[in-house]
Amino acid sequence: MARRREEIDRLEELEELFADLWQVPRFAAGWRHEHRPALDVFRTTDPAELTIVVEIAGADPSSIQLLLDGRRLLIAGERPRARVRGQFDRSEIEYGRFRRELALNEDVDVESARANYERGLLRIVLPITQRARTPRSVMIEIRRSR
Repeated sequence: MARRREEIDRLEELEELFADLWQVPRFAAGWRHEHRPALDVFRTTDPAELTIVVEIAGADPSSIQLLLDGRRLLIAGERPRARVRGQFDRSEIEYGRFRRELALNEDVDVESARANYERGLLRIVLPITQRARTPRSVMIEIRRSR
């Protein structure tokens, strides 16, 4: 089982690598349609949960869509470019539409999924279930912390 998990992790890393290779370089942001915000995924055992933390400072939580469909999680939204007076000397922050799709390695309880947006980080918590659930799609509502 551990070997299979390692193989799945390697395949996911390759998938990310190929996706990144086909991206237009950062300096050509006007040509690119979407960007991929950075994220962390970790698993806890007590309670058994998957937690996904997505770095999307500046995005309005109401513009972010979270769709959980069986063992796939779609994170999509938009981070608008701030209006500036003058011209840029440097532009490294990625703006515009973003999209991440994650394959989950565990069956999760879609009814108990929750999300919170605070200080530019979106935290999605997916409780792990021991019984396979009938795959169905559910939108996860994002709470905004003060």
